[in-house]
Amino acid sequence: MQITVEKDLSGIAGLCLIKPAVHGDSRGYFMETWSQRDMEEAGLDIHFVQDNQSLSTKGVLRGLHFQIQYPQTKLVRVIKGEVFDVAVDMRKGSPTFGQWHGELLTEENNHQFLIPRGFAHGFLVLSDVAAFCYKCDDFYHPNDEGGLAWNDPGIGIIWPRLEGTYQETPSADGYTVDGTPLNLSEKDQKWPCLQRG
Repeated sequence: MQITVEKDLSGIAGLCLIKPAVHGDSRGYFMETWSQRDMEEAGLDIHFVQDNQSLSTKGVLRGLHFQIQYPQTKLVRVIKGEVFDVAVDMRKGSPTFGQWHGELLTEENNHQFLIPRGFAHGFLVLSDVAAFCYKCDDFYHPNDEGGLAWNDPGIGIIWPRLEGTYQETPSADGYTVDGTPLNLSEKDQKWPCLQRG
């Protein structure tokens, strides 16, 4: 196999970190970024149907997002820069409901983070620029997106290099990353906290 897989990260069933084999020499490097055969051999039988890519600048936080009626498994990676990527377990009845796990994804480590259906997802850009790619096992459906407050104290995500004080709102006001103002979309500053019970 051309990959190493670490499963059930932080004790949360289904979250996986995938490390592809990188073959390098004086010319550069080569790696397989996706192999259905290797994934199946690792016990991960997923049929991806769509690839997405975004470009963001330092201090941009995207999330926490999830799909309501058409949930997606996502395999995410960074091809330029550095992000802190987070998944929050929203699966009803899960023993780890409301718990989170984060991974530092960089163009140097080439790690891929597998996030199953039933999770909210988001990431914070730590480098000047970051290009973020991900595969999805269902197509995008307009008007099917939900979200959670990125700073929900009940979840308690520890975003690296983020400074600021919680003001009981998901507003970006007063937060910085290495001195750069935190940058969220208008809708990402309005999501509610996770409903428990």
